Amino acid sequence: MVHFAWTRCRNRAARHWMPPRSCGAISCRQAPGWMSMGFPDPQPGWTRYALRIEYDGTPFIGWQRQGTDDSATAQGRAVSVQWVLEQAAARLARGEAVSSIVAGRTDAGVHAQAQVAQIDLPTAFHPERVREALNFHMKPYPVAILEAAYAPDGWNARFSAIGRSYRYLILNRRARPALMEGRVWHVAQPLDADTMDGAAKHLLGRHDFTSFRAAACQAKSPLRTLDRLDVRRDGDLITIIAEARSFLHHQVRNMVGTLKLVGDGRWTAEHVAAALAARDRAKAGPTAPPDGLALTGVIYEQDPFL
Repeated sequence: MVHFAWTRCRNRAARHWMPPRSCGAISCRQAPGWMSMGFPDPQPGWTRYALRIEYDGTPFIGWQRQGTDDSATAQGRAVSVQWVLEQAAARLARGEAVSSIVAGRTDAGVHAQAQVAQIDLPTAFHPERVREALNFHMKPYPVAILEAAYAPDGWNARFSAIGRSYRYLILNRRARPALMEGRVWHVAQPLDADTMDGAAKHLLGRHDFTSFRAAACQAKSPLRTLDRLDVRRDGDLITIIAEARSFLHHQVRNMVGTLKLVGDGRWTAEHVAAALAARDRAKAGPTAPPDGLALTGVIYEQDPFL
């Protein structure tokens, strides 16, 4: 089991949970009662909220906060989705800093229809008020809180998730997209979606997905269980659905890039199986662009939104 060390900073202007480099940390093996499952419960008197979020990833540098976010906004450069959310949440926390945890840290240009995050606030607002206030303070960024709810005891947006689903869209026609620019991967040459779907089945199940992980992937193990990978065509639009408990960095985009080689006839299904068995990123297809990818759902045993 991986243990995450956290501590409460009492002598900081911002009273919130911070990583161990910010103050003297304790491991979860030594943690008192307010910690469970390797991550902290809210501070005493604070309330944890679960948020279901939709955003257009096009103008952002990704979900994860960067050290340059504050200066970037002053200079008109791109910021992270996390920074936008936390800046809005601080308005509800009497100016205190608020940290968030998210189910899936999407890359730059990747969208979300149903991202899930958590924040802790020092005042127990009604969830509807939290939703409306955050949406107001996040204007004009293309981020929307769809739902807010009180988080169950011991619940964590990332580590409590038991399933994640992604959708990838390919616009397969000669004409470039006029209405879906930034939402699809435009592929002009004809693709055989049925052949792509057949090849995708070689990736189902539990495997070492080294061939489909980014070089910068920080996951300790390349083993993942892929529960679903379907390819369907509806007119000019090809939809690829991927479902698993968790994914490696760039795994979905690398699988899509590989299946595209099958669709245009350069690869066969056997090439996909061989790429998986090789456990070598260089043996699989290219990384598909982020535009067509969206996080469409996160599943929990304790769903805070029900």
